[in-house]
Amino acid sequence: MENIANPHDKLFKEAWSNRETAQDFLQQYLPREVLELVDLNTLEISKDSFVEKELKDYFSDLLYSVSLKGHRGYIYILFEHKSHPEKLISLQLLEYMLKIWRLHLKQHSLPLPAIIPLVLYHGPEKWTQEPRLSHLLSGPKGELSDYVPDFTYILYDLSLYADKDIKGAIFPRVVLLLFKYVFHRDFERKLPEVFSLMRSLLAQETGLQYLETVLRYVFSTAENITVDELKNMVEQSVSKKGGDTIMTLAERLISKGIEQGVRQGLLEGIELGLSLKFGPKGLKLMPAIQDIEDSKLLKALKEAIKVRGDVSELEATIRN
Repeated sequence: MENIANPHDKLFKEAWSNRETAQDFLQQYLPREVLELVDLNTLEISKDSFVEKELKDYFSDLLYSVSLKGHRGYIYILFEHKSHPEKLISLQLLEYMLKIWRLHLKQHSLPLPAIIPLVLYHGPEKWTQEPRLSHLLSGPKGELSDYVPDFTYILYDLSLYADKDIKGAIFPRVVLLLFKYVFHRDFERKLPEVFSLMRSLLAQETGLQYLETVLRYVFSTAENITVDELKNMVEQSVSKKGGDTIMTLAERLISKGIEQGVRQGLLEGIELGLSLKFGPKGLKLMPAIQDIEDSKLLKALKEAIKVRGDVSELEATIRN
């Protein structure tokens, strides 16, 4: 299947912007000494983002306000979805913390609230960066400790967690497992196991919404699986109803790209449709399709993707 821009950002924001999901994650993974200070019942989600526009392909962030022993405080999560650890993450966090404090001062008076910085990382390379800012400094750091800023962040490197150690409510567990394996070669092989966790979610009122969120991510990141294969996988792991949801969502994603009404939109939608329905074999048709200038023909091809049973039938449509 073909990548859609920022699928990691979209899933992270959709999941961790849910108050219950955020509370469950923090309850499970905050260090005990920090958790004892935090009243998660007071957690509120901010709409502000502090990541620079040019870095949004690699980082996502969420800010929560909480009560820390009766005092206003913040928990800031920076999600890194690069393939390797960022060496200057401590400096980057310091910049964002300064932005948070400046924003706070526009809305409130002194004193400044404490900010608890968290880094969530799911790249294939092991995280090797020291979490303390002072490790980036040269010279006699100990003697100058009173004069230079310093802090550490809480790191969640998903590669270090065994599957059984990823705990909590079902939906955040599913999301964390997807993040853990998405860059691995055996991502598709792990999907039935991940989907099976969602069986109990479908009994909930929001169950299909959760499933659709997960499927969108899989559609955007899995490279070697077609819609039919994914449908069979979900029907076996979750339910027949889940399989029907896949086909409905696939049609919607295909139509969304195609109905933009311009040639580029048509081409992008057709490419997505070929990827979803036929996988790599379907994408081999794109060079010939990109030579088609007639929008009516492209629209007809869009409809053909929905009804043709295999790639050879689609090739005949293009030739005719």
